[in-house]
Amino acid sequence: MIVKPTVAELLDKVNDNRYSLVIMTAKRARQIADGDPIRTKQKDRSVVTLAADEIAEGTVRKVKDETEE
Repeated sequence: MIVKPTVAELLDKVNDNRYSLVIMTAKRARQIADGDPIRTKQKDRSVVTLAADEIAEGTVRKVKDETEE
């Protein structure tokens, strides 16, 4: 079984920061679970996978918060 998108592909989208990738994916998955519109063409998958697909496709991006430099 090949998992797409790969972690390496996703890390490229968040500047190789695993922590940011996990937080971003979790927040987006929570938004999808709460009813936010899905921004990928993929269907019938878990909210975490949908969130990962959106990150890989570039349809969602990390927003800098006030604590980041």
